Amino acid sequence: MGSPLIDEVGERVVCSPMQMFASFLFCVRRFSQVRPRGQALKRRDFMKIGAAALAQAGTARLLQAQTLPQYPMLQSMQMTAAAESTKADYTLRIAPVTVELAPNHILSTIGYNDTSPGPVLRMREGKAVSVEVINDTDVPELVHWHGMLIPSDVDGVEEEGTPAVPPRGRRRYQLTPRPAGSRWYHSHAMAQADLHRGTYTGQFGFVYVDGGKDPGQYDQEIFLSLRDWEPFFTSNMEDDDDDSHSGPQPEKPAVLNTDPPGLEVNSMTYSINDKALGAGEPIRVRQGQRVLMHLLNASAIENRRIALAGHQFQVIALDGNPVPVPQKVDNIMLGAGERVDAIVEMNQPGVWILGATEEAIRNSGLGLIVEYANQHRQPQWLAPRTPWDYTVFGKVSDTPVAPEQTIEMVFEKIPGGSGKFNTWLVNGKPYPHDREFLLKQGTRYRLVFRNRTDDAHPLHLHRHQFELVEMNGTKTGGIIKDTVVVPYYGRAVVDFIADQPGLSLFHCHIQQHMDYGFKALFRYA
Repeated sequence: MGSPLIDEVGERVVCSPMQMFASFLFCVRRFSQVRPRGQALKRRDFMKIGAAALAQAGTARLLQAQTLPQYPMLQSMQMTAAAESTKADYTLRIAPVTVELAPNHILSTIGYNDTSPGPVLRMREGKAVSVEVINDTDVPELVHWHGMLIPSDVDGVEEEGTPAVPPRGRRRYQLTPRPAGSRWYHSHAMAQADLHRGTYTGQFGFVYVDGGKDPGQYDQEIFLSLRDWEPFFTSNMEDDDDDSHSGPQPEKPAVLNTDPPGLEVNSMTYSINDKALGAGEPIRVRQGQRVLMHLLNASAIENRRIALAGHQFQVIALDGNPVPVPQKVDNIMLGAGERVDAIVEMNQPGVWILGATEEAIRNSGLGLIVEYANQHRQPQWLAPRTPWDYTVFGKVSDTPVAPEQTIEMVFEKIPGGSGKFNTWLVNGKPYPHDREFLLKQGTRYRLVFRNRTDDAHPLHLHRHQFELVEMNGTKTGGIIKDTVVVPYYGRAVVDFIADQPGLSLFHCHIQQHMDYGFKALFRYA
């Protein structure tokens, strides 16, 4: 007799506790149907039925135990259920919060643990942790662990099959954080025309994964996230902070599309962490100190360039990964989703502004004050002079590793292609790309990003890291990232090894671009 209570996964059989109980009831009903009419169900018959049902359930559980190692998602779900009776290592509560950018400017959004940004989560590389996510809102939510090499069922992405945290519900993530370095967490919910969803909200925070190799050659450590708030739709959107407009444009089409653009998202309210320039406490330093700054662009809207007047940043890591050649620069460009770790030597006593290089953006809040001890004067600003260039942090190898396969990816925009909004294309079509990007495990791939649009796009590949090997024709190497900005009409080339089986989302980290087509799924064959 075939049981309707057991599901097949591949060629194996699994059975949940609820199915075991249902199996028992099914046996009772079946016996009642075949016994002679009017004959009572005797106790010994009842016991036989129970024994049969338990035997069936035990066989199913044995098969389940044999099967789970081959199915990471089922194994993760079983571990989650078993762990829910214990206290989680971290708890994140998603709920409405208020953010006081300035005494006369308080806004309402959705955040974590009554704050935005959320708490800095410090984890140990390779040590398994549990994170309890409680959703106190009326909509499903997803928490993405950006830059982590973890299974797709806990990556926090609907397209990869991660279960959402239900409204007024909870979900426990079991993950082993890696690699070491600066990572972050944020909502990965779709927003489309709703500017109160996804990364437009205050759902973001740092994760720092400690690898045990931090030399500690600094006196102060600070985490600084760049944010825009109170987004609105506009037909006038400029990449004012993108200094690549005057640079090489190898992918500029011979004939440009002159159709009127669709609405895009903009903002005129900014902060670093939860304070606008001039509000909150300054960063207080002493002459001779070395300050380690962990910088994150948590914007949903735009790439940002920042500087610390009178000082230089010694960049030591990009996206949490040490660079081959640390360099001192007078400004840092951060694409949406990117992180930069830099040491600043405090050798210019005074009161200075750390903030956006664009005056309008800085004056609208994207900045903070750095104040030396015993200095009392007006904050000063000095504009940086050099352009941002990834390649100065890399080193071309004498024996570069050749890719086994190259995947070309062409990005285009159809103005107004989604009604009021633009449509974004990857290789001539918007998401989805059904089984178009198939990977073979262990293979080294080269991705050639060809940006044929008038926007600089921060491109993110989930659950993998890639090596930047070329930017607009300039060769480089050894720069390991998970997000890279492909310039205005520009080209970037990255290599990666397909070593994370499962679904992996690729997308532009500008929320609206992702929502309207600029994404694709990488699958393993």
